Amino acid sequence: MVPFVDLKREYQNIRDEIFSAIERVFEKGKFILGDEVSLFEEEFAHYCGVKYGVGVGSGTDALYLALKASGIGEGDEVITVSYSFIATALAISFTGAKPIFIDIDPETYTMDPNLLEDFLKRRGKRVKAIVPVHIYGHPSDMDSIMEVSDKYGLIVIEDACQAHGAEYKGKKAGAFGLMSCFSFYPTKNLGGYGDGGMVLTDNKKFYERLLLLRNYGEKRKYHHFIKGENSRLDEIQAAVLRVKLKYLDSWNERRRKIAFFYKENLKDTNIILPIEKDGIKHVYHLFVIRTTRRDELQKFLREKGIFTLIHYPIPIHLQNAFKDSGYKRKDLPVTEKCAREVLSLPIFNGITEEDVIEVTKQVKNFNLKTD
Repeated sequence: MVPFVDLKREYQNIRDEIFSAIERVFEKGKFILGDEVSLFEEEFAHYCGVKYGVGVGSGTDALYLALKASGIGEGDEVITVSYSFIATALAISFTGAKPIFIDIDPETYTMDPNLLEDFLKRRGKRVKAIVPVHIYGHPSDMDSIMEVSDKYGLIVIEDACQAHGAEYKGKKAGAFGLMSCFSFYPTKNLGGYGDGGMVLTDNKKFYERLLLLRNYGEKRKYHHFIKGENSRLDEIQAAVLRVKLKYLDSWNERRRKIAFFYKENLKDTNIILPIEKDGIKHVYHLFVIRTTRRDELQKFLREKGIFTLIHYPIPIHLQNAFKDSGYKRKDLPVTEKCAREVLSLPIFNGITEEDVIEVTKQVKNFNLKTD
């Protein structure tokens, strides 16, 4: 049996360090906004090449608070993609703004920047921001996106929730926009043992505003300067993430090797494999293939004891939650086609060579069986 993910394997390799970090928190007796959070904010910001980090309760909160800090609100429009986890659009909606979806590049599954300027020329007066999503660990085309955003005076907030350690032309994902947002959900390349997130920025004004927004608008105890939220990365998660951050690069390299093995051994099949554009360092949060026989392949693999997932079967614009968005089926043809065809194969910290060989063998068996 090959699981889609097994978090126990990663934990068992660093168990002693994790226990030591958690014990350190208990010995100090401070569980909210203590030294572990401050140190992790500094360490992760430094890792990404950005000045400031603000730890928050989740990746969704990171996106929402970044948008709110930038002044996005009622009546505004924010361009993003429908090909993402729903949190991207929810965060925009939570501010009172409207998510505007554009289609994706069929090779990288990220925002197609060629569609940005056309849209803005036609109906861009209410657009205030762009939220590109670095989906599956492959960064968006940030040069093109930043060029358009500069031309039209738009804010860029990166959704880097799946791109810890990914690079675009030698620069870490999360170091391009006014702000960037990360999730530390347990299955991420850098994941905690619960929910957590962070907003990164080089801008001191927005950093200070985010500090207020995450903690009731409080500058000092019981003195509230704005209407803030309760969204704080806790000390235990920060301590765990500080341990894991030391391993992130080596874990990402391991993922890249697994991805290379998959691609080398499946390149002669009729399955569409993920690509890595020039100047990109893909960190393969997910290894996503495409086939018109996706559902049959998933069933076949499950019968062989191999677990897979679909990220994501229903685009956001077709979700019932966004039925009031004004979008309908066929409005985003590339997004919809990809959603019908994608399948995520197992790739995680602790996956064995035997697992990867078995997955490859059975995918090839299915391909031969259906040719």
